[in-house]
Amino acid sequence: MKNKYLKAAAPVAVLALGFGAVQLMFSAKPEPEKKEEEQRLVSLLYAEAREESVRLTVTTQGEVRPHTEIDLTPQVSGRISSISDNFAEGAGFNAGEALVELDDADYRLAVARAEASVAQAEVLLLQARAQASIKRQQWLAADPNREPTPLQVNEPQVAEAEAMLRSAKAELSDAKTNLRRTQIKLPFRGRVISRIVGEGQYVSAGTPLGRVFATDRVEVRLPLTDSQLVELGLPMGFVATGAHPGPAVQLSAQFGGTLHQWQGRIVRTQAAIDQQTRLIYAIAEVRDPYGKGASDGVPLAAGLFVTAKAEGMQPHQALVLPREALRNADKVYVIDGDNRLDIRTVEVMSTSENRVVVASGVADGEKVVTSTIANAVDGMQVQPVTQLAQK
Repeated sequence: MKNKYLKAAAPVAVLALGFGAVQLMFSAKPEPEKKEEEQRLVSLLYAEAREESVRLTVTTQGEVRPHTEIDLTPQVSGRISSISDNFAEGAGFNAGEALVELDDADYRLAVARAEASVAQAEVLLLQARAQASIKRQQWLAADPNREPTPLQVNEPQVAEAEAMLRSAKAELSDAKTNLRRTQIKLPFRGRVISRIVGEGQYVSAGTPLGRVFATDRVEVRLPLTDSQLVELGLPMGFVATGAHPGPAVQLSAQFGGTLHQWQGRIVRTQAAIDQQTRLIYAIAEVRDPYGKGASDGVPLAAGLFVTAKAEGMQPHQALVLPREALRNADKVYVIDGDNRLDIRTVEVMSTSENRVVVASGVADGEKVVTSTIANAVDGMQVQPVTQLAQK
């Protein structure tokens, strides 16, 4: 019985001795030195804010439209006798070129009749003056001491003949004008949008023959906010003059897979705010868009949608930062003298693809962060990367 208890207790005793030995070994082992973990700082690229005299740039968009676009209409009636090859859709024409000619037989006849009326009136005037002279001589011979009345020397008849001659000459001038109007011309160089008549067709005065536009200049209607108008230094109702030209505008558009640019100027602004959009519209003008104003042979065609960059008229003293420095529309991360992050709110004056112009919030020479940073905390310690700061 005693041996039975000894056999059962032996394994338990061995385990207890082993556990005690292990505990003794751990308690006798020296404790390892505790090393404090060094804080890993975030490395950030930066650029220095620069105070400069800058001209603010405003970017907007608009559609090109002709400065002059009209319906071609005759001032007299008649049958179309001929149409110029240049009076076709898309074709160009010169100033003073006859685009449409009407049958002028009736108008030539009217001129001949008016010339005959002038000749007849001149004869009547000569006769009236001769009779008046004879009447005066007869009166003076009969009674040289008394002045005759106008009626006694035929002065009213002379005045009537003179008026008839003036009327005949006016009718002749009107007939010649109508004859010239049988050749339908325009005082400007342009292009044809559409033609809606054909040769042999009878047209009345005022009947539309087609639609044309002038190519001496084109306009782009640019929408601006009130702040953009201030940035450009333009008042409402502005009209450019020789002494005060408007701001320069660079227009650009993709055409045929290539970016093309044209140069123009803002020539006027509206004097009222659009009630629907609450915007103010400025008119940019490009001269000779199909000639000298073209970009590498590509004209600034009507209907083209363009991006416009207008430069302000007056320089402003402001701080210039890289575009990457601006965050959440009005925030900038600044690295202070202790290499800590300072989150600032800035007053943005203008932005572009490459730069931001601010009026306040940072100082000249301060380090602004240009690299991305997640979970930025005001006052956190950072490591500025100086060797890449000005890259």
